[in-house]
Amino acid sequence: MMYMHDALQATIGLMNADPAKVKVRTSYNVAAISFSPKELAAEIKKHIPDFKISYKPDVRQQYADSWPQSIDDSVARLDWDWKPEFDLSKMTEDMLHHIQQVVEH
Repeated sequence: MMYMHDALQATIGLMNADPAKVKVRTSYNVAAISFSPKELAAEIKKHIPDFKISYKPDVRQQYADSWPQSIDDSVARLDWDWKPEFDLSKMTEDMLHHIQQVVEH
């Protein structure tokens, strides 16, 4: 999982990287956070104690189950100093903040 802010930052970071440090000319892996629905719900509950969630995996779960458990982004971290800014806690806080702004307008 990657918060959109981090995806954009990865793109901008690669575009702004010193060309001498960009050693891979095809593509870089970039990774960020991994969490389950249960972990996300627990994080939301820190901000909204009455939050309740129910979910039932559907056919799309089989696609997700076929994905790698992790992505090695060590080359991007080494070549152009990639690192995500958002962890689960910060992402949740930021999303809830922006949702609240929309609700208030």
